[in-house]
Amino acid sequence: MSHEAPTPAANFIRNIIDEQNASGKWNGRVETRFPPEPNGYLHLGHAKSIFLNFGLARDYNGVCHLRFDDTNPEKESQEYVDAITESVKWLGFDWGKHLYFASNYFDTMYACAEYLIQAGHAYVDSLSADEMRSYRGTLTEPGKDSPYRSRSVDENLAMFRSMRAGEFADGAHVLRAKINMASPNINLRDPAIYRIKRAHHHNTGDTWCIYPMYTYAHPIEDAIEHITHSICTLEFEDQRPFYDWLLDKLADGNFFPRPLPQQIEFARLNLTYVVLSKRKLIQLVDEKHVSGWDDPRLPTLVGARRRGYTAEGFKRFTDRIGVSKSDGWIDYSVFEECQRDVLNDTALRRIAVLDPVKLIIDNYPADQSEDCFAPNHPQHPDLGKRVVPLSKELWIEREDFMETPPKGYFRLFPGNSVRLRYGYVITCTGCDKDANGTITAVHCDYLPDTKSGTPGSDSIKVKGNIHWVSAAHAYEAEVRLYDRLFTTAQPGGESGDFLKDLNPDSVRTIRAQLEPVLKDANAEDRFQFERHGYFVADRVDSKLGEPVFNRTVTLKDSWVKTTK
Repeated sequence: MSHEAPTPAANFIRNIIDEQNASGKWNGRVETRFPPEPNGYLHLGHAKSIFLNFGLARDYNGVCHLRFDDTNPEKESQEYVDAITESVKWLGFDWGKHLYFASNYFDTMYACAEYLIQAGHAYVDSLSADEMRSYRGTLTEPGKDSPYRSRSVDENLAMFRSMRAGEFADGAHVLRAKINMASPNINLRDPAIYRIKRAHHHNTGDTWCIYPMYTYAHPIEDAIEHITHSICTLEFEDQRPFYDWLLDKLADGNFFPRPLPQQIEFARLNLTYVVLSKRKLIQLVDEKHVSGWDDPRLPTLVGARRRGYTAEGFKRFTDRIGVSKSDGWIDYSVFEECQRDVLNDTALRRIAVLDPVKLIIDNYPADQSEDCFAPNHPQHPDLGKRVVPLSKELWIEREDFMETPPKGYFRLFPGNSVRLRYGYVITCTGCDKDANGTITAVHCDYLPDTKSGTPGSDSIKVKGNIHWVSAAHAYEAEVRLYDRLFTTAQPGGESGDFLKDLNPDSVRTIRAQLEPVLKDANAEDRFQFERHGYFVADRVDSKLGEPVFNRTVTLKDSWVKTTK
C-alpha cells in the first residue's frame, strides 16, 4: 500500500518568519542561503540544512542562494565546488541566478576592514600566535589587551595596506576587531578578521595575499546579498554577538541598510551509526577504509546517491525530524524507514536469486519454455505486467530447500509441495549432492493445471511460495550487499577510537542470478528485489547491458535482529 508523506514536524524558524511577516519587518520577503565551504563533500547533515534553507524560501515565495564560503584557499578546490552543486541539484533544488562566491566580495570586505580601522574598531596586531593565545584569557579569566592595541589609526591603516601589498611574511601580523578583551564571550575578545596567507585561490588566483576570516566574511556576505534569515547550526550561537556587532558597525558606516540579516541557530543532525565529522570522513577515505568519497557506505551525499537513496526520502526524513533548538540523536533506522517508504511506492518489482541452487523440473520438457506474467508493481496495476520465462531448470534460493526441515518450514523438502511464484505448483522429489555433501541440485515435478492466472490454478492449496528465475534466461550479475559502516550507535564511544567500531561485514559482493529484464537496467534505476529489499544499478560501475547492483535498504529494519 502507498505510504503517505508525514505531516512536517515542528519548525520554530517558521514561527519566527510568521511573526516577522505579521509585523512587516521584511515586507514579507524571505531570502535565505546555503553557504558550504568548498573544502570537502557534503554529508547527510548538510542535507538537513539544504532542505531547511531552500524549503523555507520555497514555502514563503522567496529565494535561496547557493554561496561558496571560499575564504580558506589552502583547502578549497573546484572539485568540491562541482560536487556540491551536483548534490544540491540532485536533492531537487535550483538557485537560478543566485550562485555566489565569498571571494567575489573580497574587495568589499577589504573596504569594510579599512573603514573599521578608520572608525577605531580594528587594529593590526603583531603578537605571535602563542602570545595571542595567552593574552586571550580563558572561559573563567578575562583576557588582556595586546601591547599593539593602542596603535594609531594612521599606523594601523598603513600597516594593513602593507599587509595587502605583500610586504610582510605569512603570520607576521593579523588584523583584529577592537571590541572587549574582558568580555565573558571569548569570541568578542578582539577576534582576528584578516591574516596574511600566500596561497593560490581557486577563484581569484594570486590576486590576494591576505584573506578574511570566516567569521568576519560570513556576515558581510549575508548583508551584501540582502539575506533576511541567516540560518546556521548551534555551534555558531556564541558567534552571533560578533555577527551582530560587525554588521551594526558597518551599517553605521553606510555599507549596508537596516534591517540587517538575522542569524538564527538550529540543532544540527546527530545520526546514530555514522560519523559526520569532516576530519573522520577524511581519515576513512585517506586510510582506505572505504573506496572513496562516493563509497555507498559513507554518509556523504555522493555516497548516498550511489547507495540508491532518493531525494524524496531525504525530504520525508527532514520533514519528519523537524527543526529545533535542542540537540538530540536520531536513530539511523528512522532515515532508512523514510527511504524505504518512498522506494516501496516507486520502485518496480523484480526477481533476483542471491544464493542460487539449481531446481530441475524433471517432468518438464527439456526443449520447452513458456511465459509467466508478474506485475511490475502490485500497488500500481497501471504499470502493467512483464514476462518472466520459465523452463526446465530454474535458480532458487538455497535457503528454500532443506532435506530435514524444522517444524513450521513450508518451503521445499522431499514430498512437500509449494507454488513457484507466478508459475506452477511443484512437488519436491529429492536432491543431488557432491562428494562433500553439498547440495548441487533440487529435483521436483510440476502439476500442469496449476499455472498462476489460469482457470482452476488454485485448486491445489499450498502453504509455501518461492521465487525463481529460469536458468536458461537468467542474467548473472555482481550484487553488492551493503550494510552499516559501524557496529555501534555512537562510533568511538568513550575511547574515541571510532575505527575500532568499523563493521567488517559492511559490504559483501556476490554473483546473483537475476530475471532477464534486469540486464537492460540503466544506471540509477531502482528496483525492489522480491524478498530481498531495494537495489539500485550502480551509477559508476554499471555498463550498458551489464548493470551492477547495490543494495540500498532491506525490506524491513533487520539491523537490531542481526546485531543481537
